[in-house]
Amino acid sequence: MELNWVWKSAATLFACYIFVCKFLRGLNWWYYDLKFRNKQYPLPPGDMGWPLFGNMLTFLKDFSSGHPDSLINNLVSKYGGDGIYKSHLFEKPCIIVTTSEMCKRVLTDDENFRPGYPTALKELLPSRPLNDVSGVEHRRFRRLVTAPIMGHSTLEMYVERIENIVVNALEEISSMKDPVELLPELKKISFQVIVNVFLGSKNQDILEKIGNLFSIMFDAVLSVPVNAPGFAFHKALKARKKLAKVVRCVVDERRMMIKSGQMENKDLIDILLQVKGDKGQKLEDEDIIDLLLGFLFAAHETTGQGMMWSTIYLSQHPDIMKKAKEEQEEIIKRRPPMQKNISIKEVKEMHYLSKVIDEMLRLANISFTLFREATADVNINGYMIPKGWRVLVWIRALHMDPKYYPNAEEFNPSRWDDFGSKAGTFYPFGGGSRMCPGMDLAKLEISIFLHYFLLNYKWERTNLECPVTCFPVPMPTDNCLGKVIRVT
Repeated sequence: MELNWVWKSAATLFACYIFVCKFLRGLNWWYYDLKFRNKQYPLPPGDMGWPLFGNMLTFLKDFSSGHPDSLINNLVSKYGGDGIYKSHLFEKPCIIVTTSEMCKRVLTDDENFRPGYPTALKELLPSRPLNDVSGVEHRRFRRLVTAPIMGHSTLEMYVERIENIVVNALEEISSMKDPVELLPELKKISFQVIVNVFLGSKNQDILEKIGNLFSIMFDAVLSVPVNAPGFAFHKALKARKKLAKVVRCVVDERRMMIKSGQMENKDLIDILLQVKGDKGQKLEDEDIIDLLLGFLFAAHETTGQGMMWSTIYLSQHPDIMKKAKEEQEEIIKRRPPMQKNISIKEVKEMHYLSKVIDEMLRLANISFTLFREATADVNINGYMIPKGWRVLVWIRALHMDPKYYPNAEEFNPSRWDDFGSKAGTFYPFGGGSRMCPGMDLAKLEISIFLHYFLLNYKWERTNLECPVTCFPVPMPTDNCLGKVIRVT
């Protein structure tokens, strides 16, 4: 009798749980359906998830467990393959777009779509001068502040600096007797390069002070924005204050050097101190610090990730690695006897290596989405994107779509032999007027790193079966533990 009562109680509780779940999720759907039912165009199909939380718990579970495509695949299986879906992620209702045409539309329509970052990212890295202006002023300002890092001809002055940093770092890593976590070591390389480019070689001493602080910030960029002890966002805000204090000292020092005429080269910091707006106004110190922190943050994390995934993919595919190495050996053979260092001309001749890097960027998907926000009600393919809603340009879905990339899970640099066919389907650095300004610098760094790695080293991982997490970016959970071994 008692056992029968237990089973009835369990069944009743389970039924109540199912009812409450369906009711609460249905309540969220009904709310948005009623709110927009009188609009000319309907909302796209999709799932708004739970009240307040939306689908964020599902997103975190999928990405943290290394299954980042589950969310989109579930939307496609439930609502069809139109490539536009409604959801609720990162604190706000949102529209997810996944097709080439719609991604391009959102990324190039600056009138109807502006940057729409999650609260944590916006608070930690505001970069107001680049994000809060639009149109002609945005383009003019962008040209000024990105001049030191755009285009091979401009970057030529940094090749020797990058080369020296890479050569010394690889030599140091290969001399370590015990296995090393490759990712942190490669992030040190990229960070050292970017500090050199943006702040000048005289400020290398700040590397030790701020490297770990950027890592703390990175762990919280997509976190719940709760500023209370115990939360990642709270810890990241404290790290940002320390970073801002260090960078402010550099800004003050550089301003004094400019006034006294001591500056020989113009680094990014010098340009920011002297750039003027359309009415002759100069940037506030807070804006300069925000911009420098934003650039330093991006370089500290993403370029190091790119070097790591390039190393992993090449080591997993000996035939591709052999072909890439042969290209580098041919470049060395063609080098004039008196030339000892790599040149920008040689980097341009690394055609196969360039395809390796593009394929790494496509497959690794270091940035899974691009964030925009609708500034007005917008009609796309007969569906409405409401004003104020976030738009997620889900570039991971684009990069992994077999319609654009057959056998998309395969690492195949040769798919880039016909680069023109990939136009409008490849956005690793964003698109439109807000494309990442550090794109050329990042590719240059990775190219120089791979040049020396392929010629002189090999990578042996400690745990080939190490699981991968994709939150906040794809990475092995052991930070790619192993040994860099010199082979020459």
